[in-house]
Amino acid sequence: MFGKRPVNGLPAPGATPAPQAQAAALARTVSAQAPRPTDPIRQPEPAKPVHVMQEMVRSEEYYQTKSMIFGALIEAIDLAQLAKLDSESAREEIRDIINEIISLKNLVLSIAEQEDLLTDICNDILGYGPLEPLLARDDIADIMVNGPNRTYIEVGGKIQQTTIRFRDQQQLMNICQRIVSQVGRRVDESSPICDARLPDGSRVNVIAPPLAIDGAALTIRKFKKDKLTLDQLTRFGAITPEGAAILKIIGRVRCNVVISGGTGSGKTTLLNCLTNYIDDDERVITCEDAAELQLQQPHVVRLETRPPNLEGQGSITMRDLVKNCLRMRPERIIVGEVRGPEAFDLLQAMNTGHDGSMGTLHANSPREALSRIESMITMGGFSLPSRTIREMIVSSVDVIVQAARLRDGSRRITHITEVLGMEGDVIITQDVVVYDITGEDANGKLAGTHRSTGIGRPKFWERARYYNEEKNLAAALDAMEVRPEARTG
Repeated sequence: MFGKRPVNGLPAPGATPAPQAQAAALARTVSAQAPRPTDPIRQPEPAKPVHVMQEMVRSEEYYQTKSMIFGALIEAIDLAQLAKLDSESAREEIRDIINEIISLKNLVLSIAEQEDLLTDICNDILGYGPLEPLLARDDIADIMVNGPNRTYIEVGGKIQQTTIRFRDQQQLMNICQRIVSQVGRRVDESSPICDARLPDGSRVNVIAPPLAIDGAALTIRKFKKDKLTLDQLTRFGAITPEGAAILKIIGRVRCNVVISGGTGSGKTTLLNCLTNYIDDDERVITCEDAAELQLQQPHVVRLETRPPNLEGQGSITMRDLVKNCLRMRPERIIVGEVRGPEAFDLLQAMNTGHDGSMGTLHANSPREALSRIESMITMGGFSLPSRTIREMIVSSVDVIVQAARLRDGSRRITHITEVLGMEGDVIITQDVVVYDITGEDANGKLAGTHRSTGIGRPKFWERARYYNEEKNLAAALDAMEVRPEARTG
């Protein structure tokens, strides 16, 4: 097996060269008569986790060697024939050719360095290059590439820098092109902004030069391999079991729901969780800019917008998709994210017999979410009086669920708010469940409680009774109510 046998005078598998010898010899081409450095004896180091190995700081010589071998490999390989092979066979072919290149050039590399080079170059050709080890980690929520030499990740709600870097700007752009081309899109100077997705549904945004001054910026919002459920969110502390029960009832009894929150607050995750409680016999149609929702129902139609072509023609907007949904006999319409005038069409859908429709939008509170809906409709060029728009919102939206990412990196559902009606020109809302921050512990983690506001019968009580869920709703609300003695104690 390649990498397990000595090549051109490499040290034996048991020998471990000093770190200085490794760095100096990494890219050095030596003749057969050149003296070998002496390998000092040292204690074996304990095994490291896989993701730590990927975070090792690589020397400049490593990248020079990798670039030289990569160039020789491209000259020696038949890419057309390689494309016909499956992934495993292609990797074996590449390994054999790299082995020959290392032998011909008399490169002095340790076994570990050979394996690192093989993995990196295979990832460059067949995968997403230096991003592969980051994409393989399930604890990373976001990957942020700021040009070829700087990459950040978000772990546990906190951003940290990595040692991952790209060979040059061209390699980064090639990987961006590879990602977006999989969903029929492109990114270049004429179209420098692109939204796309990975095969697992992870959201991708690319903004390329000349708009990105210091090199292409690539942002990946990763989805966990195991789809989150409300029960898991409960274990993470995002909501209490009683609050989760209320959300399940809201999803089941076909309330029209708007999920509001800031960037990275978990809106899409929460929307995925709520859709788990849609009955299997309902026809659900989703509309998204980049398809990322992962609905579990059998009867789901997924629609995705399309950007314009090179001539600037052929774009399909979110409004086009939402309007077309109405002709597809939907029972529920799910809009991945409401950003513009499609808010008007979503309200129309909610108000014309498609109960249980859902969507997400960016806002910092339930009250701001209503203002955002109104402003998006106004910006869409609809010449409607403000009162008419607000009446439409009141008759369409039943519940607003507010998600937030707190300063310690944790994500919480902070409000479950229902829309009651209007008094004059003002929309009246009522909080059913709120999250109160009570302090923080010695580690800087915030502590808080979810509580019912004491509303005995929310506005959607009759809808819950229609679905035989009123007893469960009453039990959950009663269990969440904070007693006066608990407040004072």
